[in-house]
Amino acid sequence: MAFASSLDQAGPIARDVRDAAIMLRSMASVDEKDTTSVDIAVPDYEAAVGQSVKGLKIGIPKEYRVEGMAEEVDQVWSKGIEWLRDAGAEIVDIELPHTKYALPAYYIVAPAEASSNLARYDGVRYGLRVPGKDIVDMYEKTRAAGFGREVQRRIMIGTYVLSAGYYDAYYLRAQKVRTLIKRDFESAFDAGVDAILTPATPSSAFGIGDQDMASDPVKMYMQDIFTVTVNMAGLPGISVPAGLDHKGLPLGLQLIGKPFDEETLFRAGHVIEQAAGSLTPKRWW
Repeated sequence: MAFASSLDQAGPIARDVRDAAIMLRSMASVDEKDTTSVDIAVPDYEAAVGQSVKGLKIGIPKEYRVEGMAEEVDQVWSKGIEWLRDAGAEIVDIELPHTKYALPAYYIVAPAEASSNLARYDGVRYGLRVPGKDIVDMYEKTRAAGFGREVQRRIMIGTYVLSAGYYDAYYLRAQKVRTLIKRDFESAFDAGVDAILTPATPSSAFGIGDQDMASDPVKMYMQDIFTVTVNMAGLPGISVPAGLDHKGLPLGLQLIGKPFDEETLFRAGHVIEQAAGSLTPKRWW
């Protein structure tokens, strides 16, 4: 169980929907020292768990049926649609036309933010410091030792897209795409959709140390294809385990809601959780 907040931050990971609701209520609040927090009343998220979804309009975006998606994922998605329909929700087809640009745009914006935010970890002001023969050598050794390969890769990508010669061509354009993605969701919600149901990932989890993924980062990034739109648009999303693949690994469904409407996600997520039943992965270790 995973939950992302409305403010593009990682949310709680919990055993079930009710746990996620309890944790989010404990975490949600305004912080006068955090400019990304909002001063609004915190709902009783737990009270939403178990409420009927009758009359809710659930959108199904055709753009999320991507090439290469595992057949088992598509089957679980179809089951999720039926579970919500049987619970009284109205299922409607929607279009999110700029979804296809979400992944490349995200992997421009996110590395750019990583490059900017992580620049402070240079060994001078605080944190790890690896001594060097001069300050430049100290910078290089500190950042090489303190950041893993993937973090270094993202810092390099981010530094590149923010550089003077490429800022307009990459970062600025990606931000414009981000606006279009956000507008797609706003159009769907303005048309009456209460929540959107999609797969969480195009396949089950790949193995630890999978050489195919390690040698091709783009393949690994493709696992984010269904979830990055939520981050790009600043929307709440919840991932609920909904089935198992042929190897006994869990498959999840994602629900995307309107800004600050996490209660609707808890209502719909609980329906999927109850319909899917107990999903304990087979012992693999």
